[in-house]
Amino acid sequence: MNTIPYETKRQSVAINHDLSFTIKSLLDQQQFYDPLDQAKRLGICSAAWPIFGMLWPSSVQLALKLLKYPTPEDHHLLEIGCGLGIASLTAQSLGYNITASDRHPLAGKFLAKNAKLNDLPAIRFKHAQWGNVPIPSLADTNAPLLTGHYQHIIASDVLYEPNAAIEVARFIHQFADEKCTVWVIDPSRGYHNHFTREMAQYGFTLQEHIRLSEPVNNAPYKGRLLIYAK
Repeated sequence: MNTIPYETKRQSVAINHDLSFTIKSLLDQQQFYDPLDQAKRLGICSAAWPIFGMLWPSSVQLALKLLKYPTPEDHHLLEIGCGLGIASLTAQSLGYNITASDRHPLAGKFLAKNAKLNDLPAIRFKHAQWGNVPIPSLADTNAPLLTGHYQHIIASDVLYEPNAAIEVARFIHQFADEKCTVWVIDPSRGYHNHFTREMAQYGFTLQEHIRLSEPVNNAPYKGRLLIYAK
């Protein structure tokens, strides 16, 4: 049993000139701490364990798009694969009705801490993961399971392996309202065309394909914003 706690750090993350957050994240991708095998039972291996706790540039791009493209305040928003919750924090700061979700048993804890660090109200968090996985135990997820339907679903860097296009599209269909808009930030991993074809099977049409090149925290970025609607 691994009894060495994981290490963390705090950093300032600028979304734009007017909005920045203090973010608690894992120190690096070498962290691992699963003494009760919760992550293991959820299908998260040691190599994948720290991914949720890293700052990924695509999450900042998603947050930036929330600032640039206003969403109706009465809509229910869902962020999937939220990780540290950069986009969900932005949505909360804008007063949106946001639910954040992730599969990692510590994601809700980090999200709550980051909301508190930035003097924001607590963000609703649910456990959710795509793929052919058994219904998990609440003792492992540390959060209620995702339910309901949403008018707006957002995600960043979730198309990271070949099967993701199929699995993420099916997952979105499961939780999308009859009329739903979906935003996906993709850092050009090569699966977006496959994802668009899968989304079409569920009635979603690609509305916009926007190339992204704005730097993130002064670092170069290349990717795309995919906007779907039905």
